[in-house]
Amino acid sequence: MTTAIALAAMVAGVALGLQAARPWWRLGGSLLGLAGLVLLLSRGAGALLVDAGDLARVSPAAGFWCLLLVFMMLMADALSALRPGPRLRLGLLALFLVGLAALLASGALSELSIMQEYRGRVAGFRTAAARHVALALGSLAAAAAIGFPLGILCHRRARLRSLAIPVLSFLQTIPSLAMFGIMIPVLAWVAATVPGAQEIGIAGIGFAPAFLALLLYSLLPVVANTVAGLDAAPPAAVEAARGMGMTDRQRLWSIELPLALPVILAGLRIVLVQNVGLAVIAGLIGGGGFGTFVFQGLNQTATDLILLGALPTVVLALVSAILMDILVDFARRTPKRESA
Repeated sequence: MTTAIALAAMVAGVALGLQAARPWWRLGGSLLGLAGLVLLLSRGAGALLVDAGDLARVSPAAGFWCLLLVFMMLMADALSALRPGPRLRLGLLALFLVGLAALLASGALSELSIMQEYRGRVAGFRTAAARHVALALGSLAAAAAIGFPLGILCHRRARLRSLAIPVLSFLQTIPSLAMFGIMIPVLAWVAATVPGAQEIGIAGIGFAPAFLALLLYSLLPVVANTVAGLDAAPPAAVEAARGMGMTDRQRLWSIELPLALPVILAGLRIVLVQNVGLAVIAGLIGGGGFGTFVFQGLNQTATDLILLGALPTVVLALVSAILMDILVDFARRTPKRESA
């Protein structure tokens, strides 16, 4: 009976999702189809493990991933057509995260092999999650602290811009594996020659080289978007501020930076999503993060262990992108509201 309900929900979800002229129906159809898919997955896993032994494992096959992709594409297409505002998007994101947390806490998917891998590595997973977030957000904060002043200076001084932007662009072209590899001998030399370096955690492998590599990758989007945002400030507004007697610093903080904020936040969005993905490679050099599980799974040919690292990374990247998009929208609306 439950299987029939799940199949009916999926068929109804596809039927509603094909209503091109009614985006709300498509959104509802995608959610209905996802609910049926999850229900079928939970029931199927339990049925397959009956009398199968303690060592048996169940994993979703290609059909599940294809259907998941179909319903997610229907949902994305519906949201694109609806164009929800930032507050509605924030509410939808909160509902999604609450629903996902409730699903995982309910134990409906506990029979899946990926959940069994998680139960055996709860402490390690939490440590990896904390390290992954620290790498992504820490490198973003450091890039902002360095990149904002450098971007302002590049905006003021054309000669510095002509030197800094090409150098940062060159760093961006270095392949990620090569960049992580370059950091190993450099920081190993620093740890061996600079007094006190090892005491503060600098070493050839581990967190420090991964953090530094992510920082170098983050500088170009921050600096370039800061310059682009300041360049895009309307000359009339800047001249009016100058005519009112504002100093350069006052014009920067009161006029130019508020107008450039959406472009600057767009650069931070690029950095955050990029760093969430690149932090996976930190697992190769002992930097921790979800990449630890990904590379362990590759070494052991264990698909579920790979997914244990890959799926949280995808969710973290999507949530980061949506949150940053919401901040960009709020920043774009604020100047309009003030000018009104």
